[in-house]
Amino acid sequence: MADDDKDSKTEAPTAKKQTDAAEKGNVPFSRELSIFSTILATYIYLVFFLPEGVGRMTETLRDIFEQPDQWKIETGPDILSLFVRLGWATAALVAPALILFMVFGIASSIFQNLPTPVLERIRPQASRISPVKGWERLFSLPGLIEFGKSLFKVVVVGVILFFVLRSEYFSSIDAMFSDPQTILVRITAAMRKIIIVMLIATAIVAIADVFWTRHHWFTELKMTRHEVKEENKQAQGDPVVKGRQRSLMRDRARRRMIADVHRATLVIANPTHYAVALRYAREENDAPVVLAKGQDLIALKIREIAEQNGIPVFEDPPLARSMFAQVSVDSVIPSVFYKAVAELIHRVYAADAKNKRVR
Repeated sequence: MADDDKDSKTEAPTAKKQTDAAEKGNVPFSRELSIFSTILATYIYLVFFLPEGVGRMTETLRDIFEQPDQWKIETGPDILSLFVRLGWATAALVAPALILFMVFGIASSIFQNLPTPVLERIRPQASRISPVKGWERLFSLPGLIEFGKSLFKVVVVGVILFFVLRSEYFSSIDAMFSDPQTILVRITAAMRKIIIVMLIATAIVAIADVFWTRHHWFTELKMTRHEVKEENKQAQGDPVVKGRQRSLMRDRARRRMIADVHRATLVIANPTHYAVALRYAREENDAPVVLAKGQDLIALKIREIAEQNGIPVFEDPPLARSMFAQVSVDSVIPSVFYKAVAELIHRVYAADAKNKRVR
């Protein structure tokens, strides 16, 4: 069943799926890159900081052992002074290493993923201490790949140590009869050789591991088509619900439009199929405004309200059809209709004036 489920996950993970995974702490992370950064920090320390630190420590110890009469330890301040001198020398030797390891460790993490606090990662989970889950992780594909990387590193380090120690064998014997400083120099040189080769080997593993971890993470997040559809439905809304909402909005707009018909100046209609209600007031707009429009039942409703409110209804099928197709509610009519509508408005005003004279 698990294999079938994986086979069905053919779709790339959506941005939401990746974001949700990151919020839970599920991000691609290469341990090999962290190891590489640690070895690089070690090499930088050996080359740029260790000689100076060792030199300062050597001078301090030489002063203490070669001139013991200058260092009295009879009182508390004397002992404190001695420890302060040793402390500064030790700090000069150790502090650069600690700072380098911290900086390079943080940099390797930031390079892969921006730091984000994730409480999910520290929440107790039974699967983390389950022997069954542990065996499954151990013999899974990621577990086997981790084993392969570890085996490769052990073999590489072993080979490096063998050849370096072999090349330094005779020089090491000669160094035994040299002064301590010469021994330290030769040990440092040998360590540099070892670390340089380890850097190259670890860099190869780290580059491959970065690509592998991202590929594996992306593959694990893949989704089925059904999951993608469900996520889109949740993000955009259920089509049925959205359709219902649009229908309700249209109904509200239609009722609001019908409610404005009583304010119209005239209605242009195609006897039963189309109706357009217009309002013209010089103090409001320079041209007539469309208050309502509709066809079939809505057109009949517009005519009915117009007749109930004594609003003139002009039957002009070509004009009614054209205006219905080209005008929008609550907008001014296009200039192409100015002449035809102006004639109708003139007739309305003329009829109103005649009615006033009769009264």
